[in-house]
Amino acid sequence: MLTIHTADLLLTGDPRWSPMPGGAILVEGGLIASVGPYEELAAARPSARVRRWPGLIAPGLLNPYGPELLEQAYHPDPREAAELGTEPLTGEAPATVGMTDARWGASARRGAQRMLAHGTVAVAGTLSRPSVLDAVHRSGLTVEERFEAPAGPPTLDPLAGHRPLAEAILMPLLPHEGTTATFAVFDAPDETTLIARGAGTCVATVVEGRLVFRRR
Repeated sequence: MLTIHTADLLLTGDPRWSPMPGGAILVEGGLIASVGPYEELAAARPSARVRRWPGLIAPGLLNPYGPELLEQAYHPDPREAAELGTEPLTGEAPATVGMTDARWGASARRGAQRMLAHGTVAVAGTLSRPSVLDAVHRSGLTVEERFEAPAGPPTLDPLAGHRPLAEAILMPLLPHEGTTATFAVFDAPDETTLIARGAGTCVATVVEGRLVFRRR
């Protein structure tokens, strides 16, 4: 199926391409078929389904804190909010709630969903728990190699600390053969505002052509 995703602004993540007002991505299956102005893509493929998004489309993000957020932190179930709160439990706190392999897997599923809600499409670092790896793969996230420990406290926001978008993306959005249709949509008018507001402004995340997160 052909789908055109368009927004007020398209950021490809490639410095050779300027921000594209009214830009769009033509997705065929799980791959990018074309990138360009919406009017051109719609005219070339009039039968394509169209998804219009507010804000801007940008490449999906890479969270460098894979092990820290998924194997060393516990993401409480909403039913545990009254007792444990809603934020990830870190440090020695997970040991106090009787963690089992099954519970780590359930925590990782919730953690992965929170990452997708921040435009994250991949995590970096070695994951060793089978239940965590299974949860991550089922969510659609990929696991990338990490060559050094990232600085700063772990955070769900890959743009925390006003990190430049170029340093946070997994890969640019270019119509090369084999490029996967993996990107995110943020409720921000431009890159400067996105960096200032952070990745919590994500309204949708697409992984290999599949809409894996959409803010209601």
